[in-house]
Amino acid sequence: MKNEKVGRFAPSPTGRMHLGNVFTALLSWLSVRSAGGRWVLRIEDLDPQRSRREYAEIIEDDLRWLGLDWDEGGLAGAGAHGPYSQSLRGEIYNEYLRRLHSTGLVYACTCRRADILATQAPHQSDGRIIYAGTCRPPVLPAPFEAPAAGVSCSERLYVPGRAICFTDGVFGPQSVCLDTHCGDFVVRRADGAWAYQLAVVVDDALMGVTEVMRGSDLLLSTAQQLYLYDLLGLEAPEFVHVPLLCNSAGVRLSKRDGALGMAELRARCTPEQVIGRLAHLAGLTSDDAPVSARELIPVYSPQRIPPVLQLVAE
Repeated sequence: MKNEKVGRFAPSPTGRMHLGNVFTALLSWLSVRSAGGRWVLRIEDLDPQRSRREYAEIIEDDLRWLGLDWDEGGLAGAGAHGPYSQSLRGEIYNEYLRRLHSTGLVYACTCRRADILATQAPHQSDGRIIYAGTCRPPVLPAPFEAPAAGVSCSERLYVPGRAICFTDGVFGPQSVCLDTHCGDFVVRRADGAWAYQLAVVVDDALMGVTEVMRGSDLLLSTAQQLYLYDLLGLEAPEFVHVPLLCNSAGVRLSKRDGALGMAELRARCTPEQVIGRLAHLAGLTSDDAPVSARELIPVYSPQRIPPVLQLVAE
């Protein structure tokens, strides 16, 4: 349907969801449902060592328990834009990597993570790894040249020294210079695994996603993705980044936070209690009284979502 809002939730099946994952899923679901749109569940299982089908099954069960239904995707793969598990989309990513090769901006890189860290001064970044262009050809664009047989390499994409600007739905105007933010970035890893940045751009575009709602830890990676959208001639979605939930120590939630994980929450809370707590944090309700997800549809507004949240007590 033309002008239909299409959102997505794209969990990695590497463990059980926690309250922070549910917060993002709930707001994305509400954004789509309040607009009468379509919600896609995509399984981002790019990491073969950590991803497990049983975790994906548990994630789906938790979403159903919370009352967050999806219109297409998931393990059943219902819908016209599948497969919906990234591990099954390798041929699709190959096609778009070939398109990137045609730009002459992709090159082979034999640098290891330790090599890159060794060239980066401790004060250069806030923990980010900024690639210095060690393997970049002296002249670009240039045809892609694979290294000699038996030499392991990743494939990197050259980035320009200009600002990429966008407006986020919660955090407002953003400007990121990729050459100083991350440098040339990987689109395919040395072990053959697909890089997140390429996979997520291709998937969102081909699945017709018009709004990407996700955690604010991915805010600045939006610039890399917008650069890829432009190079590949794909239409970019709107981006809305929601604040991260933290534990009582002020540390962002992870799958190791058992007290705020879905197993513990389901043991001591009703779905309405979990949703009510999150709705209050998101500024949608005046208190944390129990409420169902569907009851929140009429009151949802992205303008209510605060860029900073109070700490979540365990």
